[in-house]
Amino acid sequence: MRSGEHSQTAFALGLLIDAAHSSHDDAFVNLLTKKARDFYASDRNCPLAYEPSGEDFLSPCIAEADVMRRVMKPAEYATWLRAFLPAVTLLPEVVSDPGDPKLAHLDGLNLSRAWMLEGIASGLPKGDARLAALRKSAAAHRNAGLAAVTGEHYEGGHWLGSFAVYLTTKRGL
Repeated sequence: MRSGEHSQTAFALGLLIDAAHSSHDDAFVNLLTKKARDFYASDRNCPLAYEPSGEDFLSPCIAEADVMRRVMKPAEYATWLRAFLPAVTLLPEVVSDPGDPKLAHLDGLNLSRAWMLEGIASGLPKGDARLAALRKSAAAHRNAGLAAVTGEHYEGGHWLGSFAVYLTTKRGL
């Protein structure tokens, strides 16, 4: 599922891979790695310009790239990423009404993008030319996303904190 919401497969696989590594369940890591490769290894030219749908809190393209860094070595990942996301040009989303439950999703998108962009950068070789741009984009999304974690509005306040924790603790990196 390549949605920007709850049903997204790539985001779920990333969380499962992290959990399997944490519990040292090598058989499960191997199964999840195989599935991620089966699902995504041949993907090319993800349509990043189509995102967000207007109420996404996950990026289908960025989540797929983030899960693949977990299952590929840096050199292989750099080659795959070049074909999958030839350019990563993202600006943080602006939420015009944080009290609107669907628009508040975009605050979560900023947080999840920041966390996953940091993950993507961590999977690339040290001298990769894309690192500076990825880190700059991650920082902009981080600043926008964390500024929205206020608890002022229930629409974001009841869940944005969990995405902020993923980001600030560098979960899975």
